[in-house]
Amino acid sequence: MGSLIMAESLNILGGKLLPCSDSPATGFFRDGCCNTCNEDIGSHTVCVEVTIEFLEYSRFSGNDLSTARPNLAFPGLKEGDRWCLCAGRWLQAYKEGMAPKVFLRNSHIKALELIPLPFLEEFAIQLN
Repeated sequence: MGSLIMAESLNILGGKLLPCSDSPATGFFRDGCCNTCNEDIGSHTVCVEVTIEFLEYSRFSGNDLSTARPNLAFPGLKEGDRWCLCAGRWLQAYKEGMAPKVFLRNSHIKALELIPLPFLEEFAIQLN
């Protein structure tokens, strides 16, 4: 298997991609940023602040993000954690009225391939 080639680190506003979280370490590369590459099938590109409601919704939808999985070096998420969420999962949650808030400058521009910018802006924690 060849090495992964990371997409350019730009945020959805076109600027430099800012870190999302290093505690817990997030992102496809677990580098704390919502960086992505062609091998990132889930497009872990949307930096969110998780809530209890979203964690329950996600678990009910088949993606349990609150349970630790030590074998995958995943600590489990709790309310207030920042996490690079899959763009498709965020869009699904948006359509069902359960989307978590988004950090625009910390979300990768590739998220816009699936999610219209106005949807993300509607849930933005920061706009500048």
